[in-house]
Amino acid sequence: MNKFSILLLDDVPENIYSLKLLIEENFDINIFTALKAQEAIEIVMNNTIDLILTDVQMPDIDGFQFAQYLKDIESTKDIPVIFITGIYEKDEYKNKGYNIGGIEYITKPIDNKLLISKLKIYINIFNTIKTSNEKLHKTEDLLIHSAKMASMGEMIGLISHQLKQPLNVLSLYVEDINLSYEYKELNDIYMEDFYKNTKNQIEYMNKTINGFLDFFNPNKKKEKFLIKNSIKQAQEILKSKIDKLEVIFHLNVDDKLEQFGIEVELTQVLINIINNSLDAFKEKNINKPEIFIKLFKKDNKSILVIEDNALGIENNQLEKILEPYFTTKDSGTGIGLHMVKMIIKNSFDGELKVLNTQRGLSFIIFLENY
Repeated sequence: MNKFSILLLDDVPENIYSLKLLIEENFDINIFTALKAQEAIEIVMNNTIDLILTDVQMPDIDGFQFAQYLKDIESTKDIPVIFITGIYEKDEYKNKGYNIGGIEYITKPIDNKLLISKLKIYINIFNTIKTSNEKLHKTEDLLIHSAKMASMGEMIGLISHQLKQPLNVLSLYVEDINLSYEYKELNDIYMEDFYKNTKNQIEYMNKTINGFLDFFNPNKKKEKFLIKNSIKQAQEILKSKIDKLEVIFHLNVDDKLEQFGIEVELTQVLINIINNSLDAFKEKNINKPEIFIKLFKKDNKSILVIEDNALGIENNQLEKILEPYFTTKDSGTGIGLHMVKMIIKNSFDGELKVLNTQRGLSFIIFLENY
């Protein structure tokens, strides 16, 4: 577990030394020190700081200005600040400190026992929150792992289906060449045709198997990729199911839009969303199933919209559909779409929205462009 980290800011070295010594005698934590606000800002930007103790009266930038600066930055606005002062004791200064986010206002001379008691409380709160966050992350990791296992089962079913056709074709060619041999019908033209056709079927199977192996490769590195490639891969992996249901795709895609990340993870997101539509088509017996995919750029975001004509879901289920274990399917696990949400958020720093349209259900993915 990472140690609790405190930053001490005071323009008087002796004050920092005595305060640091007091804390070290009572706690096993990381202590950072700074004599100027500029130094403190640099420390905060380059390290994880859990609590700041700052003097109020300092040259150039005082403690209030320093705290206000931190509050104006998204990554530092939640760091708790304790003000320590020997001059600004009036209520108006204390109110000012609290108004800009200070959690304590301690006057000098410092009551050592009181300060140690307060620090114990903050450190205990920190450890409790940290433990809770670690448990939450473990739960999310288990959910994603479970979803991937479920996805793998689906993929195995799909690959077996995709390999059946070329295997059947190869079986027919083998029977045919055996009969042709018996009836002495083999010639150069027949053998060349046999070679080309069987080779094409074997190459197709090899490509299919390699594609699935690549899909489950855990050692993928983050890099730039074309979003349209993820759309194409998702369609290819689900091809047998798409063809069986005779689904028509309408693509309106910016071919040049790139995304930074792991391409296979976005493919997995699209597989889950498209597969969700395919299941809805089957369950609701949609006569002419259609999927509409749009990809465009707005401001600094790539926006990917996947919409079907499967009539949507109940409005009161929209907020729940991305929650773990919630499902509208008789045999569903409720993990797949939650995993979609987690991957978009954690892997692509993006956002996912789901809404009903006149045609059906629409998934809108917002991806940050870097």
